[in-house]
Amino acid sequence: MLIYLRVLKESFNFAVNALKNNKLRTFLSLVGVTIGIFSIIAVLAAVDSLKKEIEGSISGLDNSTIIIMRFSFGPTEIPRWKWQQFPDVSYEEYQYIKKTMPNLEAASFSLNVPQDNIKYEDKSVSNVEVASITHEYYDIEALKIQEGRFFNESESNSGTPVIVLGDEIAKNLFGQPAQAMGKRVRLYGRKFTVVGVLEKEGQGLFGGSKDTAVLIPVNMARRIFGDNNKGTFPQIIIKPEKGVDNAEFIATLKQKMRLSRGLKPDETDTFFVNQLKGLTDFIDDITGQMNVIGLVISGFSLLVGGFGIANIMFVSVKERTNLIGIQKSLGAKNRFILLQFLFEAVILAVIGGLIGLVLVFFVSLLASQFTGDFEFVLSPKNMFIGTAISAAIGLISGILPAISASKLDPVEAIRTGM
Repeated sequence: MLIYLRVLKESFNFAVNALKNNKLRTFLSLVGVTIGIFSIIAVLAAVDSLKKEIEGSISGLDNSTIIIMRFSFGPTEIPRWKWQQFPDVSYEEYQYIKKTMPNLEAASFSLNVPQDNIKYEDKSVSNVEVASITHEYYDIEALKIQEGRFFNESESNSGTPVIVLGDEIAKNLFGQPAQAMGKRVRLYGRKFTVVGVLEKEGQGLFGGSKDTAVLIPVNMARRIFGDNNKGTFPQIIIKPEKGVDNAEFIATLKQKMRLSRGLKPDETDTFFVNQLKGLTDFIDDITGQMNVIGLVISGFSLLVGGFGIANIMFVSVKERTNLIGIQKSLGAKNRFILLQFLFEAVILAVIGGLIGLVLVFFVSLLASQFTGDFEFVLSPKNMFIGTAISAAIGLISGILPAISASKLDPVEAIRTGM
């Protein structure tokens, strides 16, 4: 055992000395591997960051959350012309589901209302996202209040003109969120009383942050836009109780909706039951495909780097033929020569990979500075992948030159070197 460790140590030292003595060659070999590893890890980091950002935008909603509407989140067998004629879900259906659906933790009704300018005295914020929802949405999504409160059931049912502001909206209008409480702001040409301010959550790459949004009771929005406005896309948002059988819950939910709409057994559903889990699975599929495409493209860069290392190692073997012959004549075993060149190739590749990882790290920091609160993620998993790929490339690229070196005849090697 000690003999093998000594062989490994001596082989490692020979490899390090060879790299030090040929600095220019080492540098040129590093460039190819560095670019290859940089490309691969940059792709992985970018896709992971994008996935994290998208999932973060719906992180407040549980995967079991269900959304009923006349549109489908994903592909459907129902023809486009047919589902476009489906009626919107109604507030009455929301009330019916809320009263009759078993194993229901919470249900909320929502309208997709247009953006508007919000004003307070001489200050205003343009193009504000407005969420019109019922009070139960506070329990469905993990909303956090930093000042005041969320509107209650009575205010929600009666459509009281109250409003909850995002952190940035409150700061732009009042300077401090605490100063917003009880103030009256103008939205959609009407006055709303501020009852709460949400905690800051940060702006994403694609927007959609609640920091720049406001929330109002849906019945107030219904009073403004009516119930027959096709542009509001009504939704019923449902959260089942924990531990409920998902398939059974959805089957019961569909039965309740069909009963509410008076559909006959031979008629198709005129609504879609969309699961948030289906959306997250779709995101996983898309990011997985992006990873594969990115890895294939980046793999070509790494392939070039691998060929570069192999070429340099063959040159190194040729230059050191005389030294190999002398080592063998002094009793060096084939495995010693083999390990010597393998170590050289692996060390070269790993150093190039580490440099590539460092470049990705600095580029991710720089990119995060230019994209606001969007954070590029260089995970330990990706760092390990980069290092492992580097070592594998070094091993593969160096195996043939190392074998050719280990099989040299000592007499012929000394004669050729002379």
